[in-house]
Amino acid sequence: MMQKHFQKALDSIQNSTLYIVATPIGNLADITLRALAVLQAADVVCAEDTRVSAQLLAAYGIQAKLLSVREHNEQQMADKIITALAEGKRVAQISDAGTPAVCDPGAKLVARVREAGFAVVPVVGASAVMGALSVAGVSEPHFYFHGFLPPKSGERVKLFEQWQNADYPIIAFETPHRIVATLDDMENTFPNRTIMLAREITKTFETFLEGTVSELREQLAADSNQSRGEMVLVIHANVVEKSDTLPETAQNVMKILSAELPTKQAAELAAKITGESKKTLYDLAISWKK
Repeated sequence: MMQKHFQKALDSIQNSTLYIVATPIGNLADITLRALAVLQAADVVCAEDTRVSAQLLAAYGIQAKLLSVREHNEQQMADKIITALAEGKRVAQISDAGTPAVCDPGAKLVARVREAGFAVVPVVGASAVMGALSVAGVSEPHFYFHGFLPPKSGERVKLFEQWQNADYPIIAFETPHRIVATLDDMENTFPNRTIMLAREITKTFETFLEGTVSELREQLAADSNQSRGEMVLVIHANVVEKSDTLPETAQNVMKILSAELPTKQAAELAAKITGESKKTLYDLAISWKK
């Protein structure tokens, strides 16, 4: 059955196409059959670090022509890739781990190839963002992904202040040598917010720490190993209390409108009249119905 699906994936690979292939973020078994088929069939594989990519290909017995496409030479190498596509070749773009063009080189190459009129196809796979989010226990239907946090403390503090009242979870990457300083910067802005620190996702020493900023700092201080490896931070949404945080006037406006209009429409109108949060007004009306 596996061979059948692999062959089907091979048969679907098109000439003159750039494939953006997601690779494992740690555990080599997380690569997909389709990704393996594309890498095997590719005439050229563009890699962020050819040494790292060579190890991945060797693990699956794949021999491919590797071409180094990094941030500093991406525009220049795009010309070679476009020429290869014009010759009918199949090209795969991979990064050291995860999906190219997302916090990794690849976006400029994709844009140039599209401008040249060639197809660009995603081959999805492992994701540190979705992996962390899936085990964080957040229930909100939407989230914000920031990428790597700023290296300077002042810039981080300004960013955290912008997120102080966010009613959605925020996902961000951080490096081991800055994690302690970053938690220090979070102390004043998110003193009671639930935060998950996902470390070394899919790797041997994978850990998930969760708690307030002070609790996370204690856990890192107690075990220096927790300050090592690739890190993803999940900042849970700001929880706003419902009825007791709304002025009585706003509650009365919502009560009158919700008696005459659908709840969603009433909340939108009440928010415009009172200046209060539409979501808080909506949740209040729902609590009345219950």
